[in-house]
Amino acid sequence: MGTDRLDEVLDAAYDCLTRYGVRRTTMDDIAGTMGVSRSAVYQYVRNKDDAFRKLARRLHTQALERAERAAADPDAPHAERVRGVLAAKLDLVLRLAGDSPHSAELLDAKARLFGDICDGFTGTLRHLLIGLFAEAGTPATVDPAEAADLCIALVIGLESVPEGERLFRPATDALLTGILAAPPFDVPQNVPQNVPQNVPLS
Repeated sequence: MGTDRLDEVLDAAYDCLTRYGVRRTTMDDIAGTMGVSRSAVYQYVRNKDDAFRKLARRLHTQALERAERAAADPDAPHAERVRGVLAAKLDLVLRLAGDSPHSAELLDAKARLFGDICDGFTGTLRHLLIGLFAEAGTPATVDPAEAADLCIALVIGLESVPEGERLFRPATDALLTGILAAPPFDVPQNVPQNVPQNVPLS
């Protein structure tokens, strides 16, 4: 299968998606956008659903590759690596939402066509984040999996507000300061916190 030609089919499917949505798009629409016959499109996709699944997978794969590069950057501090993983998710959502209200259909985890792709994408991001937090260390009250879940929840929240992109940096700064900055020591119970531990209390 010609990869370049498949990319043209998926580009045409995306163009139709932004105009009509998944349900109203037809194979004739995709073929017409490409300027080819419908039979030519069938050489690369089985049907409309297959075209949109391949499109969704391509977009999620591109975002995941970006997240993996950020997570693996040996020269970046852990906070920046975590932020890079989260930015890959947020940017994908904002890009699709900005192109058309219909584009967000590709992100619907409850949709029959895309649910497994969306869930797999989020699951892989969570795995990357758990690895980063395990490597960096977290406070005793938050384990790496919980830290990953908090970060994903934050980004999901930012996806739903008008100024999510502007709030991304301060929101992640605030969250990561608490998660990555473990307390320097545990204060023993029954010892006043403003008294040095090695000084007799009498």
